[in-house]
Amino acid sequence: MSKVETQAMSEPLAPPWGWRGHGTGRAAHIEPAPEFQATTSQVCGLYPFTAGSGTPTIGTPVGRHQLWGEVVCLDPLAWLREGLVTNPGMFVLGQPGTGKSTLVKRLVTGAVATGTTPIILGDTKPDYTRLVDYLGGQVIRVGRGVDRINPLDAGPLEDARRRLTGTDAETLRWEVRSRRLSLLLALATLVREARITNAEEVVLGRAIDLLDERLDHEPTIPDVLHVLEQGPDELRSATRTDTGESYRAQTRDLVFTLDLLISGSLAGVFDAATTRPLNLDAPAISVDISRVRAAGDKLLTAAMLCTWAYAFGMVDAATALTDLHAARRRSYLGVMDELWRALRGAPGLVEHADALTRLNRAKGMASIMITHSLADLDALATEEDRAKAKGFADRSAITVLAGLPPRELARVHEITPLTGPEQQLVTSWSAPDSWQPGARHPGRGKYLIKTGERLGIPIELSLVGPEAHLYDTDQAIRATA
Repeated sequence: MSKVETQAMSEPLAPPWGWRGHGTGRAAHIEPAPEFQATTSQVCGLYPFTAGSGTPTIGTPVGRHQLWGEVVCLDPLAWLREGLVTNPGMFVLGQPGTGKSTLVKRLVTGAVATGTTPIILGDTKPDYTRLVDYLGGQVIRVGRGVDRINPLDAGPLEDARRRLTGTDAETLRWEVRSRRLSLLLALATLVREARITNAEEVVLGRAIDLLDERLDHEPTIPDVLHVLEQGPDELRSATRTDTGESYRAQTRDLVFTLDLLISGSLAGVFDAATTRPLNLDAPAISVDISRVRAAGDKLLTAAMLCTWAYAFGMVDAATALTDLHAARRRSYLGVMDELWRALRGAPGLVEHADALTRLNRAKGMASIMITHSLADLDALATEEDRAKAKGFADRSAITVLAGLPPRELARVHEITPLTGPEQQLVTSWSAPDSWQPGARHPGRGKYLIKTGERLGIPIELSLVGPEAHLYDTDQAIRATA
């Protein structure tokens, strides 16, 4: 050992903050080391022992990871394209006020930026109108005295059918017929609060066929009612009756059911041609049905069902035109908020909604379903409906959980497996831990993203720029205060 090394070892080491005393250079405060964030491809040149966290960076930035601060991105369609998930279905679950719609609005904004067309399938509050207006999209306001929707309107699907010939035209004709009959049956079930009989379904189908042959425009519910009251030979044959009196007795209940659709509580909304068709060239579309809430749940459910069927029909039409090389291929993001309000209107409505949404992947359409609690399933009329409704969450490849109580997480665990720490984390977001006025809710803007058996990704979303104004759903409350 050299003399210099021996001397260095014999000298005492300075404490971390330096020697005490005047002129010794002691530090009164030690600043923390600066932190920098970058990708592993950049940082590896400075410090080659870094490793990525593995969170997805494909899609719309939705927040930072709560444990290590890395940016997390989410987009059902982008994740499907990259093989991260097997279907573009997304299910958002959380207590009111935890920010479910805020997250979805961020995804809507990101969808517009990447060329996907978001369609708000029945905005009941409305929560999305301000954002869609800001993005330059189309807002359709459904209600008495404003816009109307014709439940039997096939839109561009009918135009595409008229442009085809041969087998393709026949296939599309049956698709249009099936959609019209399916929605008409759903609306009739809703107002009757019971299922339509097999005989009545046969009569309605034949009436739609007659109108398709006779009319040069889209049929409406008043057209169907009129042809039923006329009772032509084709309909009498469908009812297996020989006299006008027996025909009227056979169709009496069905006539009154259809009459309720255009003269009862639903009058002025679904009894005429569509006033403002959906513009699929718009950056975003919102169908605002908040004006029908005052008429009760029945009208609101009918409005949601018609909106869903009409919008999905428009998407199908766009897909058919693309297959004919008559339009460019598009992708869509369907947002279905207040999901369970549309499902509990009457027995059998779940089956109708299930048929509409099951094949979204083939249409290039992602779907986001939003609700407060899986306990809403218990309000559905039959066990069959409850089982099918549970399938909505089960089929969604992506589940996003906001603040939820333990009893709710037990239900979620039956569909999406959750670890103990994940359940504790989501539960900690469900309620404030103090009574301090003005305190921020612990779950506001915090979400757990789950996909299958993978560990969840806990994120926290921070609003930027005009988002604080555009995404705010409590402005009316603060204005009143």
